[in-house]
Amino acid sequence: MDGQRGHVETSDAARIGTLTAGSGPSLLLVHGGMGQLERWQPVWDQLTQHFRVTAMDRRGRGSSTDSPNHTADRESADISAIIEKLNSDTGTSVNVFAHSIGASFTIAAVAGNPAVGKVVLYEPPGPETVAGGWPEKVTELIRSGRIGPAIASFLIDVIGLSPSEVETLRNQAGAFDPRPIAAATLPREARALQTLDLAVAEKIACPVLLLLGSESPAWAAHITAYLQATIPNASTAVLQGQGHEAIDNTPSNIATLVTRYLNRSGHD
Repeated sequence: MDGQRGHVETSDAARIGTLTAGSGPSLLLVHGGMGQLERWQPVWDQLTQHFRVTAMDRRGRGSSTDSPNHTADRESADISAIIEKLNSDTGTSVNVFAHSIGASFTIAAVAGNPAVGKVVLYEPPGPETVAGGWPEKVTELIRSGRIGPAIASFLIDVIGLSPSEVETLRNQAGAFDPRPIAAATLPREARALQTLDLAVAEKIACPVLLLLGSESPAWAAHITAYLQATIPNASTAVLQGQGHEAIDNTPSNIATLVTRYLNRSGHD
């Protein structure tokens, strides 16, 4: 991924790294769990043809530093800080495309935020996603050094992949090793989801497109339906034949869908 590196300092002294490329309306990309900004590589070239795209490394991974006492509020504040910086740099509103838990933290960041233009949220998880004691399970796996089984549990029990799909991902991982990120962030993000209040979504004034895979786990459909009913100006697009990982499986279709929505005139 080509672009210009930058960073934003947060109120708790974390340094959030960014990568920016392209020209046009401002678009911030917020990745999900167990990844970093490079996860946007499948859609990067297509999106940067239409937007001035900034991808962020969420705290504790990639080019970003961390601080003690992780909370969902701090993750949301990081996103807000970058939106503020992009708005200040360009003098125009900032669009946001966020995936998975990054989308969960984005909800509070864009609620009532006048600097935001349009938002695309792809299957943000919530408390029901980690019900049934999964946070305790993954915390124990990480504590006992069983990082591989913890990753597999996340992908199968939470994301809804099959064991064969997990094996395919493992074989395609290449140079990127997710184990350090998983060890540092899976338990804390699971705990953050337990107490996440999605009701703040009712304060989102800008247009929002919710993306939902037709093959995604039940929690994704439940939460998407809740957000559709809660956000005043929301619409939903169902990704037929896809689950939680359509950014990897059908990147051109995702980039085209997002581009058309963000470039569409009016508040639809």
